[in-house]
Amino acid sequence: MEKFIVLGGRALKGEIETRGSKNAATPLLAACLLTEETCEIDNLPLIEDVFRIIEILQSLGAETEWMGERKLRVRAKDIDPEKIDQEKICQLRSSILILGALVARFGNFKFAHPGGCLIGSRPLETHFEALKELGVSIEEKENFYFVRKDWLKVEKNKKIVLREFSVTATENVLLATSLFPGKISLRIAAAEPHVQELCFFLEKMGVKIKDIGSHSLEIEGKEKLDGAKHTVIPDPTESGTLAIAAAATRGKVKIKNFRADHAELVLEKLKEMGVNFSLGEDFLEINPSVRFRPAKIQTLPYPGIPTDLQAPLAVLCTQGEGASLIHDAMYENRFKYLNELEKMGAAVKILNPHEALISGPTPLYGKQIKSFDLRAGATLIIAALMAQGRSEISDIYQVDRGYEKIEERLSALGADIKRVKE
Repeated sequence: MEKFIVLGGRALKGEIETRGSKNAATPLLAACLLTEETCEIDNLPLIEDVFRIIEILQSLGAETEWMGERKLRVRAKDIDPEKIDQEKICQLRSSILILGALVARFGNFKFAHPGGCLIGSRPLETHFEALKELGVSIEEKENFYFVRKDWLKVEKNKKIVLREFSVTATENVLLATSLFPGKISLRIAAAEPHVQELCFFLEKMGVKIKDIGSHSLEIEGKEKLDGAKHTVIPDPTESGTLAIAAAATRGKVKIKNFRADHAELVLEKLKEMGVNFSLGEDFLEINPSVRFRPAKIQTLPYPGIPTDLQAPLAVLCTQGEGASLIHDAMYENRFKYLNELEKMGAAVKILNPHEALISGPTPLYGKQIKSFDLRAGATLIIAALMAQGRSEISDIYQVDRGYEKIEERLSALGADIKRVKE
């Protein structure tokens, strides 16, 4: 086990580049299973979730080769779902995307329950009900899902309505229908940038998709797909996290490889809170701020405030002059990090599983704290950078799942943060 030791109180200064999007990389890698031809994915973030997905592809029999530091070549010509590493499936939530790709290529296989962050109930009914409309039956027994497909029972022009705006359910339908011999109308589809990137990649492979970026997609699959090349977009969650860290420490940081069009409402919220920043063509520069204002942080499907930035924004709220309301309707356990902030001196009141009040400004003090999930871990790093004194953050594997060498990159900005073995 490893932990981070952080000595807070230093303003971050310098330049840092946003890495590739975790949430775009994993579905793109899953999509490589749809074809026997070679695919190349560039700008992959070197993080644990990406490594685990690659290991799952390899366990199926896919050939993989690194063509450089961040470019991976994949050829899934001779793959066998019976050989899949079920233990790896259990280690991360995004392994659920392998399901959609396997549905497209195979008619009968078993699949373990995906793992991931402990942030509350994340049922798969939306996925299963959508796949059911495609002639897929899924039976749960003996800790596995047993999957069978019969496309002959499905009409060639089919409408599927998702039960909610689910990113991974949308991506699973896109993957599953890519080899479907007909047209699918998908309603209540998620429209996040990483969903759009999967659509663009599938188009390169030969799938026809209309109205990309909307909540209603028209998908026309193809019986055999081509190989394709694609470059992963910059990670908007990492960009936002770095921006908040810079602002919270009252630093001056230039964040390169930044896509403003993927973060319009987040930028408006930072402006509302008093963060001093300027935008360039492909960068965001955070400048020292004098004072912060309270805000209402309400997460919503894209283009709303993403749930993955709810916790980092809440840390900034501890320095706002007044009461801030945090509202996250998606997950009931995503407020665990607030108990850790309270240990550090934050004035927090959890109203219910989905709402909390934060009063400020309050000084934060270094403590022994724990990372409960991926985004909470990054949030507690921000808090430790702001705090007076020494903090110890345990269970940091959660952070490694989504942020590449975060301690090295923050150290380059002047942070005093070290990784040590417990």
